[in-house]
Amino acid sequence: MQQKIIDYHQDEECDWVARLACGHFQHVRHKPPFINRPWVVTLAGREAMLGYELSCKKCDQGAIRDFDE
Repeated sequence: MQQKIIDYHQDEECDWVARLACGHFQHVRHKPPFINRPWVVTLAGREAMLGYELSCKKCDQGAIRDFDE
């Protein structure tokens, strides 16, 4: 299910995690050559992707929310 990015935070390993509108978290790593998301390494890049929709596997699985607004 497609869900919009509403915010970000870093986890304990300093990897970026997107907060999705559905209440789930999803890592948005840039680890070339397998994961290519250069936009995640800059503040301007992350801000430009707010509102972008990611496929939320947790929604597809019916998982409980990771956070409440």
